[in-house]
Amino acid sequence: MKTSHKSTPDMKPLASLAVDVLDAGSRPRAGRTPCHIGTNLTFTTELLESYCLREWEPIIYDALIVMGAVEFCDRIFRRPVQHWGREIELRIPVHEPERWNASEVSRALHDALCFVTGDRWSLSFIARRTPFTLPKQVPIPIASDIDAVIPFSDGLDSCAVAGLMHKQMGDRMMRVRLGTKRFCSPESTEKQPFTSIPYKVKRTNSKFVESSARSRGFKFAMVSGLAAYLVQANRIIVPESGQGALGPALVPVGQTYEDYRNHPMFMSRMEKVLFALYGRRICYAFPRIWYTKGETLDSFVKECCDGPAWATTWSCWQPNYQVSVEHKKRQCGVCAACQLRRMSVHAAGLSERPDTYVWENLKASSFNEGAAGGFTHVLKAQYQYAIAGTLHLAELSALQEDQMNNGTIKLAASQLAKALSLTESEAGARLARLLSQHKREWNGFLDALGESSFIVKWTRRS
Repeated sequence: MKTSHKSTPDMKPLASLAVDVLDAGSRPRAGRTPCHIGTNLTFTTELLESYCLREWEPIIYDALIVMGAVEFCDRIFRRPVQHWGREIELRIPVHEPERWNASEVSRALHDALCFVTGDRWSLSFIARRTPFTLPKQVPIPIASDIDAVIPFSDGLDSCAVAGLMHKQMGDRMMRVRLGTKRFCSPESTEKQPFTSIPYKVKRTNSKFVESSARSRGFKFAMVSGLAAYLVQANRIIVPESGQGALGPALVPVGQTYEDYRNHPMFMSRMEKVLFALYGRRICYAFPRIWYTKGETLDSFVKECCDGPAWATTWSCWQPNYQVSVEHKKRQCGVCAACQLRRMSVHAAGLSERPDTYVWENLKASSFNEGAAGGFTHVLKAQYQYAIAGTLHLAELSALQEDQMNNGTIKLAASQLAKALSLTESEAGARLARLLSQHKREWNGFLDALGESSFIVKWTRRS
């Protein structure tokens, strides 16, 4: 149940939400919103079996329930207009409540969740009424020398970084599928590990109302950490280039809280969660954080035999009904993710078919003229996303030019140095090179669009 403006003695009042996760036969406490396992959190047995590599451990199911419960709270509770943060109380039934309520786990979990979402979380754990019924256990053959896992999606960076790292590590690196789409062939009869996140989250009788989705960072870091624990790997490779990992924290959109979902400062907090929970040191590695997405794509195409696979990747997050042309889904082509993709493809000297995107022509003089001829659903929100995406990339390009930003850059370098075990001068130099390279690629992209482009008109060239 949502209440408004609950206050604490030393903090500003925040809108608040209290949720009880319920296993079979449980009832919510007074004033709590129920989240039913089996209704709001549902598991696919076949996919859950892909996490049963050797011996079943209750921590596997409990960790997945925690991820799903956090996502449910994040998406069911709309952020207030005037304030970013919310206060969220969450109680979850698990098999091992002592393990989850231990001070080291609780402290690390709260620190990571509060940092990545910008909300105040209060998590507690109780014993389940009945143990979870174990899925069928069919041992999956796993090599004993797995050194690292890499979370994997349909994205351009996922494809390119996974390809580059596979070239270095071969089968000592294992992929962990994010989202619900499987990466193995449906015709394959061989069982594979981590083929998809095995649960779905849904709201009863209505749609989710919050789309900022900062808890996705927690979800993906947790599921890759769980996979690393299960295969006894010591590293988790973060498949993100510099603009995606650092840009949203350096240049937040509007008045929103900085986006740390792929940032080393958040991952260093998650390393503490994994150590407290599993008792093993597992670190997150950032092999492409000091390179632009364009540089990563260029290296992938030139160095990897599966380089052409980049053209099949997907960067846009907008839903089908907003980005379909003549009943065929396309990428929008104008949101921040799509513009970064198009800029990177240009920087790598590559090209895509115009009908890859709804907005086929970024050289058009107006936003509406740039859309495909058969597209008739131009929304005000798409126009706003396009402007926000353009300004984000432009502001990141101009960050080093304004002395007013020197403090921001210096602080960012200091934070990165601490999180990545570098000296401040090393981190500062690498960050400066990354920003300069982004600027070159952005300006080159704008030059190619031409002065009459609506994108160019929106920018202030630096």
